[in-house]
Amino acid sequence: MGFTASIRADVNAELAAASEAEAKGDPAAGFRYLERAHVLGQASTLHHVRVHVRMLLWGLRRRSLREVLGQLGRLVGAATKTIVWVPVGNTGGAGVSPFRAMPIPADLQRRIDAARRRQKRNGAP
Repeated sequence: MGFTASIRADVNAELAAASEAEAKGDPAAGFRYLERAHVLGQASTLHHVRVHVRMLLWGLRRRSLREVLGQLGRLVGAATKTIVWVPVGNTGGAGVSPFRAMPIPADLQRRIDAARRRQKRNGAP
C-alpha cells in the first residue's frame, strides 16, 4: 500500500465534510475542509488533482473568477509537478501563492504520519 492508498480515507473524510458543509449552506466552511483535504493529499498526484478539481468546482459554484483561474493553473501543477515537488502544508486555494510552504496543523500532521507508518508497514516505498 503506497501513500495514495494509505491517506485515501483521510482525504475522503475531509471531502465529505466539505460537501456536507456546503449542503448546509456554509460554503466558507466547505472550502476550509477542501484546504484540509489538500494538505493531507498533496503528496499524492491522484489526491492532489482530486482536491484541486473540487476547489475548481467550488469556485464555479461561487462564481469566483479568482478561484477558478487559480485552480486551473494549480490543476496543471498538481498533475505534472506533484511527483517532483510540493510546497508542504500549502492549503491550495487561489488566495495563497502556489509556491508557499505553510505549517501543517497538528491534527493533520498526525494523520499524515499515521498514513506514512501504514505505508511503511506494508512495504511500500
